[in-house]
Amino acid sequence: MLLRTLLCSLVLALVAPAWADTVWLNNGDRLSGEIVLLDGGKLALKTKYAGQVLIAWKDIDTLRSEKPLLMRRQGLDSEHSNQLEAAGKGMVRVISDSTQTVPLSSIKRLIPPRPVLQDRFWEGNLDAKLDMKRDDNHTDEWKLKGNTRVEHGRWRHLLSGELERKVKNDAKTADNWQLEYDLDRFITDHWFWRVGAEQDEDEFAFFTRQRSLGTGPGYRFWDNELGRLDVIGQFNRLQLESSDAERSLNTYSVAWDYKRLLWGTRLEFYSTAELQFPDIEEIDYVLDSEMGLRYRLTDWARLSLLYELDQARGLGQTSSERRYLLGVGVGW
Repeated sequence: MLLRTLLCSLVLALVAPAWADTVWLNNGDRLSGEIVLLDGGKLALKTKYAGQVLIAWKDIDTLRSEKPLLMRRQGLDSEHSNQLEAAGKGMVRVISDSTQTVPLSSIKRLIPPRPVLQDRFWEGNLDAKLDMKRDDNHTDEWKLKGNTRVEHGRWRHLLSGELERKVKNDAKTADNWQLEYDLDRFITDHWFWRVGAEQDEDEFAFFTRQRSLGTGPGYRFWDNELGRLDVIGQFNRLQLESSDAERSLNTYSVAWDYKRLLWGTRLEFYSTAELQFPDIEEIDYVLDSEMGLRYRLTDWARLSLLYELDQARGLGQTSSERRYLLGVGVGW
């Protein structure tokens, strides 16, 4: 009996029609696939035959979608549509609690709703830079930066790290790495509690090793196909070590994690930062921040441009360190 039930379920899964969205263009062409999102006047449509394509919204005659979508119309708040049906030229029929036919030109954004609690969601990025100079000095520098995020149910795991090496005239001038792991537990759809650990090693810094443990609340403002914004406040215990000194102190920090897709889904702007306030008089604050752009070449290949700013202020003076990373990467 169990075997028969499983076989029937498998057959139904194979023959059941998948959600298929259809787009009719002004020139008479018709495209089928899955609507990824509409933003900035571009509709991203994922097709089986051409991958993801971007279509100018003004070139669309009408469209049909059998899946729920979040829709933003000009001058109105976001609304939920259960289904979209093709209508006349330049029009679409929106089916929700009621049915209405609206102009396509009035629709500014379409986003498939993402479940707040998901069985499994995994994404990540890995960016690399290689810089080789051959002039009066021979310099080889390479850097790797990566991060990944896994969500399941009310749990979220975040892992990030970077590795940097630099050799100038056969002498090593930079050798450092950093690894951070955070575990989030969502209490509501927006509020969560974070516990995290981080370790930094830098052969050429005064404190060659830094370890920290932190915990505190966070708030997720939004997380959908267009991007996300999280803000976290933490209490941290920081331990600093060198060859002949060791110090422990407490810090209070505010951090954010922001991502926004632009130009359909081709371009991604992102920014992360952590502002720490040490519980000592000598240091006012320490800022560790980065922002950048990633341009999608394929479904997995990226060009990346990253700007990093590290800043500290204490004893009436401010020191800053700026770095730029231009390279290639992969995303999933």
